[in-house]
Amino acid sequence: MNSTNTVDLFCRDLGGEGRPPLVVLHGLLGASRNWQTTGGDLARAGAGHVLALDLRNHGRSSHADEMSYDAMVADVLAWMDARGLRRVSLMGHSMGGKVAMAMACRHPERVERLIVVDIAPKDYLSIAHRNEFAAMNELDLRALSSRAEAEMRFEARVGDWAMRKFLTTNLERDEAGGANGGGWKWVINLPVITAALPELEANPLREGERFDGGALFVTGGKSSYVNTAEGSDDRRVIARHFPNARIETIAASGHNPHMETRAEFVRLAESFLRE
Repeated sequence: MNSTNTVDLFCRDLGGEGRPPLVVLHGLLGASRNWQTTGGDLARAGAGHVLALDLRNHGRSSHADEMSYDAMVADVLAWMDARGLRRVSLMGHSMGGKVAMAMACRHPERVERLIVVDIAPKDYLSIAHRNEFAAMNELDLRALSSRAEAEMRFEARVGDWAMRKFLTTNLERDEAGGANGGGWKWVINLPVITAALPELEANPLREGERFDGGALFVTGGKSSYVNTAEGSDDRRVIARHFPNARIETIAASGHNPHMETRAEFVRLAESFLRE
């Protein structure tokens, strides 16, 4: 594989060394840090050697001008190759779930088992995303005094307080000074991700792509991202691309079952990976 366009990915080792590798991919605007608690629980439960990555333009990984599912899949493959990992189990949440689905379908020989968390292989057009990105791009970092102030400034566009707090996790002190004069900076590559939003919201899979290996889709019963009702379009499209997939819904959870209902999520994932 030509690695000239790939970027170096930061990896957070969450434990379980000596077991088969379980690679975890976070969602849009997230990072490996979001998986520290759940990843540690998975490792202690014996689910595998849990390795959480920061995808390109997120967290502590390198920035790049391209932000596509093909590019993110290539990054993960290059990261595996550099570490001599021929085959891994792959878990992805939301955008990370789309990366995981694309990698499993296009490189099935590299994926042992697949876990997709609260996302389906379909298009998503999110008004909420538009408002969140508008709020972040409007924020004057030079005049910012704290993350709490950023949360307050987000209120006009972002109604959910938890989302406002989540967005500010991508802010850090600009110790080097630079253009912001020692104020704050975005950890994420905000301009590139903003421009790529329509592509990131689109279905990452092409017609006819499929993964015949074991797959588990974990959804939140209070989430609007996946319709798990019998006979639904979402169930049909999942079955078309992942004929051996099992769908499990955690009724009490929203879009983040790995955080909102951690114990049940860990139980489902660990049981599936041990099968």
